[in-house]
Amino acid sequence: MKFSCEKHLLQAAVNTASRATATKSTIPALEGILIEAGEKVKFTGYDLKEGIYTAITTDVQEPGSAVLGARILGEIVRSLPDGVVTLSVEKGTLALIKCGKAEFSIIGTAAEDYPEIQPVEEGFSFSLEQKTLKSIINQTNFAVSSNESRPVYTGSLFEIEQGTLNVVSVDGYRLALRREFLKDTSDSKSFIVPGTALSDVEKICADSDDKVIITVGAKHIRFSFGETVLISRRLEGEFLNYKRSLPESFNTYAIVDRGEFQRIVERVSLMIDDKVKSPLRCKFTDDGIELLCVTSLGRAEDSISTNVSGSALEIGFNNRYLLDAVKAASAEKLKICLGSGTSPCIIVPENEEGSFLYMILPVRLKAGE
Repeated sequence: MKFSCEKHLLQAAVNTASRATATKSTIPALEGILIEAGEKVKFTGYDLKEGIYTAITTDVQEPGSAVLGARILGEIVRSLPDGVVTLSVEKGTLALIKCGKAEFSIIGTAAEDYPEIQPVEEGFSFSLEQKTLKSIINQTNFAVSSNESRPVYTGSLFEIEQGTLNVVSVDGYRLALRREFLKDTSDSKSFIVPGTALSDVEKICADSDDKVIITVGAKHIRFSFGETVLISRRLEGEFLNYKRSLPESFNTYAIVDRGEFQRIVERVSLMIDDKVKSPLRCKFTDDGIELLCVTSLGRAEDSISTNVSGSALEIGFNNRYLLDAVKAASAEKLKICLGSGTSPCIIVPENEEGSFLYMILPVRLKAGE
């Protein structure tokens, strides 16, 4: 195998495929990237749960294939000077990498040892602009659970109903929902995509109007971005009936400027770190919102003057959960909806016609805390 290409093309392909390689595996080949040179040069990463492959059009002098370690290959390519890189494999699995005066040789693995990625049968599919899908994932994936004892919640629910896509993430303490209208489908479909795969999809997505085609198979799902394809297993299980979990009535409402509210929450949160935990105490009054936090590190308080309607209320929040929701919100003005000091808080756009909704469970406050 032998081919030549510009460094930036090789680096982009290696970085993309590396996202799906295994860090440690009982199958050594899965810690590497499968490189196949034919009409194009194809780069594949696979960890048995998720696979990514991408291809570049370049000058192929000799067709062939080999598996090269993802970590060392990535470090070598990054270190090379700008210019044309030549990669060849000789004597079975000995790879030579040259660019300018720089030259490396590394030992690879035979391509025959590389497992085949599970194909996705053609079935239900729809498309989104890459920038839209990137925004959807950014606004929901932070609420995916990291608790492996409940695997179904380590992913996001994609639910399509009557031309509307709802993407929902929950972790037991909060819920993130993003809504998007689809132009090319009126079918109904629901499936759960692992959060780790969605994180990789977000990184692959460009800030462009180019389409990503999403194909849903019986056990796997495929995201196609032109020459780049990501295939992931679907998560199976009963997802939370999120519609029943959302409160329908509230007694207190507040309209806040997202940027200002975020800065105040961040300031008061300085009294909290990995070792010192304490809830943010929030008081909603006619004059605005007062925030207070007291820990062994000290005391912090601040307030925001804003429009609060309904009953006065005091409630506690996990500062990180509140910050994550505020940071992910895309509207400049947010509406905070509260029922009581022990019922869930809902955050939506001020105009109530926006595309996102966040629910956060409160932290019970102790007297004198």
